[in-house]
Formats: sequence, C-alpha cells, structure tokens
Amino acid sequence: MKFTIITVTYNAGDKLAETVSNVLKQSYKDFELLIKDGMSKDGSVDKLPEDPRIRLERCPDKGIYDAMNQAVAMAKGDYVMFMNCGDFFYEEDVLHKIAVATEETPDRGIYYGDAYFRKVGDVLHMPGEITDYVCFSHIPCHQACVFARKLFTPEGFHLKYKIRADYEFFLRQYYTNGVRPFYIGCVIADYEGGGYSETKENRKRDKEEHLEIANKYIGTGLVKKYRMLMIVTLQPLRRWIAQDSPFSGIYDKLKSALYRRKTK
Repeated sequence: MKFTIITVTYNAGDKLAETVSNVLKQSYKDFELLIKDGMSKDGSVDKLPEDPRIRLERCPDKGIYDAMNQAVAMAKGDYVMFMNCGDFFYEEDVLHKIAVATEETPDRGIYYGDAYFRKVGDVLHMPGEITDYVCFSHIPCHQACVFARKLFTPEGFHLKYKIRADYEFFLRQYYTNGVRPFYIGCVIADYEGGGYSETKENRKRDKEEHLEIANKYIGTGLVKKYRMLMIVTLQPLRRWIAQDSPFSGIYDKLKSALYRRKTK
C-alpha cells in the first residue's frame, strides 16, 4: 500500500467527519485512512461513513504525539501523512501528485509542498530547498509533509516535547539521519490553524521548545545569528503582515516570487 493518511482524534465533533469526507474524495485510491481515536465520548466516530479504506483504531493515549506514534505503528502504507480534524487536502488530485513525485524522485524520505492557511486566507509557499535558516525559521507545515514510514523506526516523535515534537522529528531526520526533503511544488494541505500550539497559554512553551531543539540541531552560533537577523529585519512585523493583516496576500505573493527566483 502506498499511503496511510493518519487522523488522530479525541472528541472532535463534526470536524472528524468533514476531514474524512475530504480525504475520501482523492482521485488516487491506493491509500488507507487510519483514524486513531483516543476513546472519544462525543459520538463523533459513530458518524464515520462505511468505506473499506477507513480503519478505526480506538485506544487510550498520552496526548497527540503519543497517538501519532501509535498510529504510525499500526500503519500499512509505505508513506504516512498526518491530517488533523478540520484539515483537508487542497485539491482532489494531491495524492496523485505526491505519488508521481515519490516514483520519479525516490528515496528522499520526506516530501513537502505548500499549504493554504485558512486563518489568513492565502497560500504559504515554501522554498524549493531546506536550509539551516529554513529549519530555524519555518519548516513546512506538518500537514503538507509526507514521510516514509521507515523513518519512524526505531523512534518516532519524542514525547518530552508537548508542542514541538514534529519540529524535532523533522530536524532529527535532516541533521542526524541525512534526509534531504524533496519539494513537490504544489499546494498539499488546507490548514485550519488555531491548534494546541497556537493558544495563548502555550506560546511561551512553544518558544522554549523551539529554541532548545534549534540549538541542539542547528547549533547555538547559527541560532544566535538567525535570531539577530530576525530582529534586524523586523521579523515580528513581517509575521504580523503575513498572518494577521489585510496585506497578508500581497506579502505572501512577493515572498513566493523571491523563493522561486532563488531556487531557479
């Protein structure tokens, strides 16, 4: 089997059925949709449609990353993707495009693309190459990444990180295991945003985990350099423009043009 699409859920309400409905519309059919439910009590899993591609696994877990580790251990696909409740594939032929990329450029371990951020109402384009600075500043959206399942053996997400375990996993593959991610060049995910890491009470921990992981893999010297660069280039203001202001669409188009120019 080519792909396992993983959705971890706990009392997700109607968002679970919405995500499932979207995934099942993919034109490429060689996939399973593995729903790892943490023993929901809201009846959301009872609303799942009958479809042979759906596999429901219900068992307790210690949080989202533990649930994701459990799901990967149950997966049958050569590649895994994580699609949270409320998130969608951007178009119905996305899996087909990913399958073509994995066949034409095999053994890259991680494949990634762009993501439409619903909160902003625009596409956030990624650079065509992962660099130290990209690893520090903004790795690809997790829902826009495709991972070879073998990367999770012998260890998957580190549970010591409550918010940034996916970031640590990406950097571990890049720096420790020598994985060189491949940019597919299409919009993969329609990302809802507003998740656990974006709540006000978790922002401090998010920054602390990010800094700890970046120092570990990128090195304190480069991290200090990049932090200073962000200050000098008004990165907080640019982030506001990119994510929260009326100018977000214009800003992202300009940034995307620069990315494409640099990678030609």
